[in-house]
Amino acid sequence: MGGSDEGVYEPSELMAAESTKGGLAVCLVSGGMDSCVTAAIAHREVADLAFLHVCYGQRTQARELRAFEEIASFFDVQQRLVVSIDHLAAIGGSSLTDKRIAVSSASPAALGIPTSYVPFRNAHLLSIATSWAEVIGATKVYIGAVAEDSSGYPDCRPEFYEAFQRVISLGTKPQTQIEISTPVITMKKSQIVELAQSLKAPLELTWSCYAEMEQACGECDSCALRLRAFRAAGVRDPIPYVLDSARFAY
Repeated sequence: MGGSDEGVYEPSELMAAESTKGGLAVCLVSGGMDSCVTAAIAHREVADLAFLHVCYGQRTQARELRAFEEIASFFDVQQRLVVSIDHLAAIGGSSLTDKRIAVSSASPAALGIPTSYVPFRNAHLLSIATSWAEVIGATKVYIGAVAEDSSGYPDCRPEFYEAFQRVISLGTKPQTQIEISTPVITMKKSQIVELAQSLKAPLELTWSCYAEMEQACGECDSCALRLRAFRAAGVRDPIPYVLDSARFAY
């Protein structure tokens, strides 16, 4: 999949992808903004989509599942799979899965890996997606990884996906050909918001908050990244926040 040197998915590329789309792909859809835009890109590029959602014992699991179902319905995806890997909650080590660890408030100056990191989560997600793709004959697995997150999350780096591509090639049947597609990985979050507008991706259906399920807290790392992105893009975030002033806090 192509993009500009800055990682922006150009409108001309979208038109070309739409005109040549074919095949079947699995798209990992968490229910968040990045996965929603990735789903919109996949919808343009591929004739038939299968949506995969993974529950891993996260605090906002029910709200994310609702977002997944609504996004799948928006794109009229009939082939859906929801799986549970609650053992990640039993393993713990993350504020997303262990209620004994507080969800940290956003701190732009913070260094190191945040408490929200779920150890090696994306390897689990890709493994499940690859298994399903091999069974149903899909030739691509889309995932909405963003390298802007990689300063905190080691499994969001491009080199992680390059390495996992090799794992897929070695660990599947010789005739199986599955490509990992990370179409937004080089984008800034604000560029993802801008791309969502051109693709008419339903960001109003998405959920990013790590802590709350009715109104986004506006204080966690994920809310902060999202709010900064919308502000930089000059677009109003359509989801509800506990305090409306949170929209302008970052």
